[in-house]
Amino acid sequence: MRTLAFAMNVSLDGYVAAPGDDLGWSTPSDELFQWWSDRVAATGLALYGRRLWETMDAHWPTADRQPGATPAHVEYARRWRAMPKVVFSSTIDAVDGNARLVTGDAVAEIARLRAGEGGPMDIGGATLAAAAMRAGLVDEYVLVTHPVLVGGGTPFFAPLDAWVDLALVETRPFPDGVLLTRYGTRR
Repeated sequence: MRTLAFAMNVSLDGYVAAPGDDLGWSTPSDELFQWWSDRVAATGLALYGRRLWETMDAHWPTADRQPGATPAHVEYARRWRAMPKVVFSSTIDAVDGNARLVTGDAVAEIARLRAGEGGPMDIGGATLAAAAMRAGLVDEYVLVTHPVLVGGGTPFFAPLDAWVDLALVETRPFPDGVLLTRYGTRR
């Protein structure tokens, strides 16, 4: 069985995006960017909601060929393109690259993928992750907390029907006061 992790940048007040989907507050240091790149390289399958997919797909397929691309960005772009991806959406008709589209029941498909063989899965996109959280499918929560209060926007955690007990797995500081915390779901 695969493991499913929900990993995203988050503001100190708990948001993955500020109002208007503003992500300007979450610019990573070189060290944090390398951590994200290494995470992409270790991910067996990435699950994306439509909005996050559109954001990532608008940039990373060609980021390594853009003027001024740093070696770290070139490496990330190559890793991201190579990583298998599943995109969940009922509003788009097709995805390209190393991705496939699921238009049906996201929770059922995530449960099926999680029950299968393969490397670890990451889920991205607050709406998609919320459905997986409510269904009890998330094995690990990875919060990369930035020292900023954005006052509203898209929350990391969705309202839940029941408590989820977690165990601290790791903490790691990054430059600029950013703190990584990883929690495993106690089952």
